[in-house]
Amino acid sequence: MLVPVSWLKEYTQIPEDVKEFADKMILSGSNIETTTTFGEEISGVVIGKVLSVEPHEDSDHLVVCMVDVSGASEDGQPVQIVTGAPNVRTGALIPTALHGSTLPGGVKIKKGKLRGVVSNGMLCSAGELGFEDKVVPVLHKDGIWILPEELSDLPDIIGSDAVKALGLDETVIDFEITPNRPDCLSILGMAREAAAVFDKELTLPSFKAEGESSDASPTDYISVEIKKPALCRRYVARIAEDIVIKESPWWLQRRLMFSGMRPINSIVDITNYVMLELGHPIHAFDIRTIAQGKIIVDTAKDGEKFTTLDGSERTLTESMLLINDGEKGVAVAGVMGGLNSEIEADTRAILVEAANFSSDNIRLTSKRLGIRTEASSRYEKGVSAALSGDAAGRVCALISETGSGKVLAGAVDNYPGKTDPIAIDVRTARMNKLLGTSLTQEEMEGFLRRLGMTVVSEPGLLHVTPPHVRLDLKAEVDFSEEIGRIYGYDNLDVTLHKDNVEAGKSYRWTLRDVTRDVLTGLGIFEIQTYSFVSPKGVERIRLPQESEARRFVKLINPLGEENSVMRTLLLPNLLEALALNAKRSNAQAALFEVGNTFRTDGASDGDFSMTALPTESVHLSIGAYGGNWDFFTLKGVIEGLLSRFGISGVVFEPVEDSGSWHPGRCARVLIPTDFGNTPADPTDVPAEPDALAVGLFGEIHPDVGSAYDIDAPVYAAELDLDALIEASNLMRHYEPLDKYPAVTRDISLLASEDVTVGQVTSIVTSNGGRILESVKLFDVYRGKQIPDGMKSLSFNLVYRASDRTLTDEDVAKVHGKILSALSAGTGAQLREI
Repeated sequence: MLVPVSWLKEYTQIPEDVKEFADKMILSGSNIETTTTFGEEISGVVIGKVLSVEPHEDSDHLVVCMVDVSGASEDGQPVQIVTGAPNVRTGALIPTALHGSTLPGGVKIKKGKLRGVVSNGMLCSAGELGFEDKVVPVLHKDGIWILPEELSDLPDIIGSDAVKALGLDETVIDFEITPNRPDCLSILGMAREAAAVFDKELTLPSFKAEGESSDASPTDYISVEIKKPALCRRYVARIAEDIVIKESPWWLQRRLMFSGMRPINSIVDITNYVMLELGHPIHAFDIRTIAQGKIIVDTAKDGEKFTTLDGSERTLTESMLLINDGEKGVAVAGVMGGLNSEIEADTRAILVEAANFSSDNIRLTSKRLGIRTEASSRYEKGVSAALSGDAAGRVCALISETGSGKVLAGAVDNYPGKTDPIAIDVRTARMNKLLGTSLTQEEMEGFLRRLGMTVVSEPGLLHVTPPHVRLDLKAEVDFSEEIGRIYGYDNLDVTLHKDNVEAGKSYRWTLRDVTRDVLTGLGIFEIQTYSFVSPKGVERIRLPQESEARRFVKLINPLGEENSVMRTLLLPNLLEALALNAKRSNAQAALFEVGNTFRTDGASDGDFSMTALPTESVHLSIGAYGGNWDFFTLKGVIEGLLSRFGISGVVFEPVEDSGSWHPGRCARVLIPTDFGNTPADPTDVPAEPDALAVGLFGEIHPDVGSAYDIDAPVYAAELDLDALIEASNLMRHYEPLDKYPAVTRDISLLASEDVTVGQVTSIVTSNGGRILESVKLFDVYRGKQIPDGMKSLSFNLVYRASDRTLTDEDVAKVHGKILSALSAGTGAQLREI
């Protein structure tokens, strides 16, 4: 909310030191984003009057102007200035930058020649004096700034300093207004806050037009019917005749511009001015366009077409509130008026609308139509229905004050939602307990009265009726904040919380941290990516059509197609991150992500109610390319992580074809299922009955790598971290150091290519008995000495007993049993070397 300080001072007294004012307002809860002072960078710019305009002899778009600056020039004579402005004219008052002047941004103006003709300065546009394009008056947005003719009546205006004459030396404070304080979305609302903070009087503007006409009544022109009182609690209509559409007076334009709004014409500017001043949106209709003299507030017909003021045709739904006349719609209530009822240059009578609409309805309408206006943003947060009458009266007062028309006395006021003010009981002892203070009842009463509240006091209790604009004050606890901030948050004692609260992490979060510690310790970098993704991501990773990972949760109002669904897998995001590293010429990269994934149940098609919500689970993805990364490196990383989780009995099962993965270079991770409930498998690969598949890992399919423009082999994994956490066991048991020596045996087996390392390891482990301590693969060989279709697998077996030293006979007995089992189970034979 942009608040010009000079405008604020019209309603209350504040310190001259803006920093002091800002600091006190911040301490009272009114946060400030920026404080901007205009005019400080401008020097040497004066008000000039164009005496003549002549064509440039050597240009078809430049003109030569003689400008009266009343002695401000070096020789005291009118100055010659060459300009290309299309709107310059004789008699116009224009901000004129003379030789040696300075403009915002450090721009220096010097005399020179344009096409051989001397130019002693520059005629300025509003933008060149520091105003943003969006606030430049509509009459002058495409040329130099021709000032309102009313300024020519001021004494000694010609040649005077433009900053002082136009009031450009303004300080504007940008307040950050929280959603619960819609009353502060106005100059008067911030003045009310400032008056309370500094304990000053609040001066209200005039809500009654001078010289109201009694020749006719508003009821002679208009009737108002509200068919949906739940959506429109009040509708006030005022009538103004003899309307003159003209440029607004400078004082009004100036305030609009510093508040971030563009001046357009007197009527539009007055409605915008009142919205900024009071926080109540206003709309004006050309009375000629209101058929049958009727205003009917009702919802639109489903599919009804309506063209708004911006020229766009909108398709309405039956939930949207529409302002109708006797024949047609004339405005989308609280959002935007209709093109068929806008104010024209020849408008001579207007209907002023000040209405109160349901905030929920306006928010939904604005969202569904894709229109967000200053009016809708205020209605969304809440506007007091009791303010509508004053808002309409203020518009009429300004129409009369600016000579823009004649106001008819009286109003058509349909107020079906009128309610009586409710007094709320506030216990003083409760307030002191909440705030940790020892304020007296009189002090609390004084603070609340400064905020414009009505207070009836009895011992220990205050009956408080808040102002109608304070829609946020609904319960006793709300007043503790009001008392505390006016008393001063800086005056509250700093104390420690008295409850015994011990901070800690949940078990699931601890396991997340363990995951991060293990993987970062292995040199893998953590990433975080967006949960909102494109549905095309699963196409790029060649996910099968029947995959559950295609059951997306769809966003109702996405930012774009690339962020239109919630991710079901982390793999596409991981590959995008790896692709970015490859594009940046990083020779190698290793990344991981811990993140949530979301899936539908397949029946709701991405649309949910409170009784049918999507499934959310935590996944872990790991990916790498370059360096020494290969299938077995990634397998070692996964084994290390599962070992740290305390998960034993892990089996890696080969997967021949799984879309995203290289055929024959992919494995499924299986863990035992005796740990409790089994979460859903995220990899879409069926598990064995006695094991749970928690993910896939391996080399990414070359076609997938090409889709992401990664030339090197990519190795990746996606695991269900929820399932791993469920199966984890971080308990560690003490084991004494071994007393007896170990016996090692190395074996090389000649086995078929179909035999997996996991099969061999499982047979060795199941037949090794109690004395087999470990079995590790240390070599896989294929070469000239190995027949086609065969491979050599070399293992290191360690035997040890806990109660004695093993003899050769002990080891030979078990070793022979293992070899026999291998031969019977896989056909593998001991290879002679």
